[in-house]
Amino acid sequence: MYITLHAMKIKNHSHWAPESTPTFWINQASRAIMRRFEQRLRPLDFGMAYLPVAIALEENGSMPQRQLAEHARVEQPTMATLLMRMERDGLISRQPHPSDRRSCLISLTPKAWENLPSAKEQLAEVVEQATAGLSEDERATLIALLRHVVNNLESTAFKMENSRRS
Repeated sequence: MYITLHAMKIKNHSHWAPESTPTFWINQASRAIMRRFEQRLRPLDFGMAYLPVAIALEENGSMPQRQLAEHARVEQPTMATLLMRMERDGLISRQPHPSDRRSCLISLTPKAWENLPSAKEQLAEVVEQATAGLSEDERATLIALLRHVVNNLESTAFKMENSRRS
């Protein structure tokens, strides 16, 4: 019993240094980048959450909410909330669907069309700032490593989800 309690004390007092893990720095980098993106986009009445929607509409034209959610890879309830906020900020408009009375078409407003190029420019500047001092090879390596991390996590999540269904 003494050995077990002694071992528990050692485990409880072991020091964990999150700063020594890559995941800590990935999280710190992501948070800093997102803060900077939001700071740069705010004056344009954009937010990071708006961009997948705005870009899907820019590339594909007007579309119904369900189709827009698929293009932007956003769940329907999230899309509904997002569209309400974008409409409030004057970035999208809704028109009746010509063949489906229950649906409407979502479009970018002139304000969104005007501000979207500046929003993309702001994002590019933040990316440039975040990767300043890295060579092209280092940037390519960073991308490859981060993709690998994401693939590891998505693969594990996929396996876990499938094992729950079995």
